[in-house]
Amino acid sequence: MEVTAGSCRFGLWFVHVYWQDLIVHRARFAMTGIDGPVPPLIRKYCAGQPVDCTLLSSLSGESMGEMYGAIYRAVRAIPYGKTATYGEIARIAGTAPRVVGQAMARNPTPLVIPCHRVVGAHGIGGFTPSVEIKEALLAMEARGIAGIMRRNNPSGGES
Repeated sequence: MEVTAGSCRFGLWFVHVYWQDLIVHRARFAMTGIDGPVPPLIRKYCAGQPVDCTLLSSLSGESMGEMYGAIYRAVRAIPYGKTATYGEIARIAGTAPRVVGQAMARNPTPLVIPCHRVVGAHGIGGFTPSVEIKEALLAMEARGIAGIMRRNNPSGGES
């Protein structure tokens, strides 16, 4: 089967996605879009809907070596709306925080491997092509979690 390419909007940015069925081969943020479809989960995610992107697969875990694979598996386990530090991921994967940062910078499938959820111990950390995207992704997820909390507890009181 052939790899499909398309893009959808996330704020002022476009997310280009190269995919086949539930496998995402590559995703990247760009200033311009490309024609073509995007997996429905990614389209919903970019529209601000809380979705579980772990239903999508990324080949990067297998293709980038054992250490990066361990790091990417640990990052995929960070739930929607939560974060983990580079140090926490390093401890899980058995490596150093700097190696986690290098793996995040080389992540070919952001959103599928949610590198935006990995933050510094004393700051947000970096993100390519712009840290503002990371800030917007984290803020969007926080709004999604707040919406879920309101729906689950509409009275606002404790249950």
